[in-house]
Amino acid sequence: MATDFFERQDQARRSSTLLVVLFVLGVIGIVGATMGVAWVALEAVQHQKQLSDGDIDALLDNPLYESPEELALPVGAGGAALLLIVGGSLFKVAQLSGGGHVVAESLQGRRVYPDTTDAVEKRLLNVVEEMALASGVPVPPVFILDQEQGINAFAAGYSPSDAVVAVTRGTAENLSRDELQGVVAHEFSHILNGDMRLNIRLIGILHGILLLGLIGRIVFRMAAHSGGSRSNRDSKGNSAVYFLLVGLAVMALGFLGTLMGNIIKAALSRQREYLADASAVQFTRNPSGLAGALKRIGGAVTGSKLQAANASEASHLFFAQGVWEGLTSLTATHPPLPKRIKRLEPQWDGSYDMPPLTPTAFNSPGPAAVGLVGAGAGMMSPEAMIGLAAAASQSEEMVPVAIVAKAADQVGDPKERHQKYAAALVESLPPLVRDSVHEPYGARAVLFGLLADKNPEIRAKQLKRLRELAKPDIADLTDKLLPYIDLLDVRARLPLVDMSLPALRAMSAPQYREFLACFKELVAADNRLGLFEWTLYRVLLRHLTPQFEKTAAPRVAYYGLQQMGPQCSVLLSTLAYADNRKAEAPAALARGAEKLKGIDVQLLPPEQCGLEQLSRALDDLSRVADKKRRPLVAACAAVICADSEVTVAEAELLRGVCDMLDCPMPPLLPGGPAIFSHDSVTP
Repeated sequence: MATDFFERQDQARRSSTLLVVLFVLGVIGIVGATMGVAWVALEAVQHQKQLSDGDIDALLDNPLYESPEELALPVGAGGAALLLIVGGSLFKVAQLSGGGHVVAESLQGRRVYPDTTDAVEKRLLNVVEEMALASGVPVPPVFILDQEQGINAFAAGYSPSDAVVAVTRGTAENLSRDELQGVVAHEFSHILNGDMRLNIRLIGILHGILLLGLIGRIVFRMAAHSGGSRSNRDSKGNSAVYFLLVGLAVMALGFLGTLMGNIIKAALSRQREYLADASAVQFTRNPSGLAGALKRIGGAVTGSKLQAANASEASHLFFAQGVWEGLTSLTATHPPLPKRIKRLEPQWDGSYDMPPLTPTAFNSPGPAAVGLVGAGAGMMSPEAMIGLAAAASQSEEMVPVAIVAKAADQVGDPKERHQKYAAALVESLPPLVRDSVHEPYGARAVLFGLLADKNPEIRAKQLKRLRELAKPDIADLTDKLLPYIDLLDVRARLPLVDMSLPALRAMSAPQYREFLACFKELVAADNRLGLFEWTLYRVLLRHLTPQFEKTAAPRVAYYGLQQMGPQCSVLLSTLAYADNRKAEAPAALARGAEKLKGIDVQLLPPEQCGLEQLSRALDDLSRVADKKRRPLVAACAAVICADSEVTVAEAELLRGVCDMLDCPMPPLLPGGPAIFSHDSVTP
């Protein structure tokens, strides 16, 4: 695509600014209309009273706005409308602060847990997992909307940490694997392009405008009901009629608000759908998969329509049009299906006929396993595996410097080769590890195993402490998994953390507290904390904490790096000192500082580059505006590449740092032997 991750994020934030501007204009219009309606109603009542009293002279001589008291009703009505709109929007924004799962549950979504035995759900989870690992984002929770006919999907959340992916049952059952990959890739594009954050804010901000229409309908129904009583009409004169007219007026204002809200949604979402389609094709290199899904929607009786009660307020989130959006394209949140298909397949003949699904299309075979574990590792004895792991550790693989040096260009820009790599990585894991990481108990044991020290004495101390704090079955499973985890390549460690998140999010609050206590004890057991070990710890907590603790939605606090010199110095100095390269540190930091023009970056002494200082620095830097983080990633890459050698561990450390900066980086490919042959990867 013509724009990179940082530009797309910046465009999405500018769209958020446009949303606020349009919202303010909409509010001004509705408040003004409310005041006008109230004034007309007041004048009508006064004229009716004067006519009934026979005071014709007063009726003819009465000027508009004779006294300030006459302004009270219009101003009060306008103030009430403003309070209703702003209050409704603030309430909805607060309600949605919980993240994507709140949206999914409001649409009657059901969480699909990693240990499901349903074949359709397992296939969906596998596709989502592969896409997440290929994108460099944590594997999101998956929800299913249990309606079998409509084909639709959405992603929701403020950031990858609280994102969810949801599909209808009809999507999971009625699409081939290639078509399902196209739909899921489209939704991941919304995550990477910043649309997901914009879309959830749209729901919250526009809720107040749409709320006016709901109240209008309630008032109208109340007026119609009360107007049916003759005694009420006799005693109150025409009051019931006026009440009915008020209800109609509020309904009309509500219709105006609904129309303006839909126009705002359409203005901000249509072009983003085209961008997500293009991103999905770049991701999968398979336009026919996405086009096939759109054709199945066009050929289905129910198309992409959703049955959920709250579908209209979230209509802009969906993969395809989920609700009726009027007779005009003015309020359509999605481009027409034929236009989307034509962009994907210019030679399309306009037919929606698709071949029936076959078992092969439904479950295409997975790719060959990559070389992240020893051959036949899943079947070897633990003793043999330990010996093989020790032999493998004698020679560390390297990553081409040219690939790492261009890391900033790869952020948020996954390609087909990354998808193939992720699928092969999952397939290559020892079956016991792969199965365990998808289950809450097993996921905890896998992560405890990742923290186990190579030193036998320290490891024994860690396991002893684990047995004191954790349940016996978790400690036993950790022991059982350790020989397999020891054999894993460094490149499998971050993906395992990402793969574990859906299962860990299913923990109860007490289980989370126990897990966190054990995790911290294992980290502190050797009285030292390695940089890569710390990175795993921080990445895990960053994505897991919002599930169990109240955290604010991520916000930009700094719009430039000019005032971030101390934080940049801590980050680059820490990377420069990595692997005890004190002699090379000045030259390495200088290479990184070249990427940060105008920023005062200094090489700090090692004692000022502790992991606590690094944590604070990364927390601040993650709140810098998106476009300004690009040179920061480039600077980190330059420091790591300064000695013209990049180990796999260093490359994965860079990916972990980028994760903490909210810059999702796909696996750095190609690198190391036996990952892929040149014939198997599309360049």
